[in-house]
Amino acid sequence: MKEIILAKYGELILKGLNKNHFEALLLRSLRDRLRPIGAFDVRAVQSTIYIEPLSESEDMDAAMEEAKRTFGIATLSRALEVEKDMDAILRAAAAYIPPFLQGARTFKAESKRSDKRFPLNSMEISKAVGTAVGTECPHLEVDVSHPDVVVYTEIRERAAYLHAGSVKGAGGMPPGSSGRGLLLLSGGIDSPVAGYMMAKRGITVEAVHFESYPYTSEQAREKVVRLAELMSRYTGPMYLHVVSVTRLQEELRDRCDEEFFTLLLRRSMMRIAGRIAERYHCGCLITGESLGQVASQTLPAIGVTDAVATVPVFRPCIGMDKEEIITVARHIDTFETSILPYEDCCTVFTPRHPKTRPTLAQLLEQEAKLDLASLEEQALADIMDLKVGE
Repeated sequence: MKEIILAKYGELILKGLNKNHFEALLLRSLRDRLRPIGAFDVRAVQSTIYIEPLSESEDMDAAMEEAKRTFGIATLSRALEVEKDMDAILRAAAAYIPPFLQGARTFKAESKRSDKRFPLNSMEISKAVGTAVGTECPHLEVDVSHPDVVVYTEIRERAAYLHAGSVKGAGGMPPGSSGRGLLLLSGGIDSPVAGYMMAKRGITVEAVHFESYPYTSEQAREKVVRLAELMSRYTGPMYLHVVSVTRLQEELRDRCDEEFFTLLLRRSMMRIAGRIAERYHCGCLITGESLGQVASQTLPAIGVTDAVATVPVFRPCIGMDKEEIITVARHIDTFETSILPYEDCCTVFTPRHPKTRPTLAQLLEQEAKLDLASLEEQALADIMDLKVGE
C-alpha cells in the first residue's frame, strides 16, 4: 500500500483534439514544481493525474500544497493505493480512512469501478467499505443525502484507490497554454491580483515595475520583489524588469500642466511597457485597473492611455470592486505585503485636481512640450532585470 495524490482536470476535459497539448503542459508544470520537493512519478491516465512518491521519505504535505497551486487542476485527493482485492480494500479502509473523519458526524461511501472485471459492482463495493468504516467509527451516522464526508473507492486498471473526499485546486488553464503577458506591477493591491488572474488563464507572466528613485525608496522596490515572489508560487518563476522614470517625471513636473501629470506618466509607461513586451515576446499587457476606482481609471482616462498601446491590454479587475479584489489578494497571500506603507511612482508629483475627462487632443498638446522619445529611450536603456521565484 502506498499513499499518492490523485488530481482531476477542470476545463481541460473540454479541449477535444487539442487535449494532449494542454495535458503535456500541465504535466510539465507539475513536474517542475515537485522537483525541488522530492522524487515523484507524475503521469496522466483517463483525465486523472497520478502523483506518486518514489520513496517513503517524500514530503506528501508539501507536494499536496504545490499541486493545489498548479493551474489546470480542479480537485485533488490524498489517496491510498491498494491491491485490487476486496479483503485488502476493506482492511485498508478500516485503517486509513478514520483519521479523515475526525470531527465529522455523518458520512457515506461511494465507489467507481472503471475496471469492469472486478467481481463486485459499485453498489456492493460501497456497502462493504461503508460497513468497514462504520465499524471503526461507531459514532458516525450514514447520511446518503448530505454527508459531512464522502469516502470514495475507485477501482482502476492498475489498482484500487481509497480517499475521503477532495480539496479544490487552482483551476484555470495550464501555464503557458495562452502565451506570454507583461504585468505592470505597481506594488499596490490590484496588480498582483491581475497577474494571478491572467496566469490562471494560461498566461506566462513577466512583470515590469516603474520606480522613481530617490522619490521612491529601496524598500518600495523590495516590496515589489516580494510581491513577485509571492505571485510566483502560482505563476512559476518570473522575470521582473525594473524601470526608472525619475527623469521623465521631473520633466513632466517642470513642463506640463499639473492636472495631466498622472495621465501623461501612464501613457509613457504604456509605451515603455509595449517596447519591453516586444523585446521579450509578450503578446499582451496586464494592468490592475478597476473602472472608476481612481481618477486615472475613468473611461476617458483609460481611453487616452490605451491609445498608445501596441499590444492588447488586459484588465481582469476592471469590473471588480475593492472588496472583491482584496478577497483574491488575501487568497494568494499578497494583501499584507501590498499594504506596506511604501510609495510607488504614481504617488510622486500627484496632481491636486487630476483630470478625469481628458481628451486625446489635450494629451497630445501636453506631450508636445517634451522630448518624450528621448526620455523613454533613456528609461529603456537602464532596465534592471531580476528573476524571482527560482
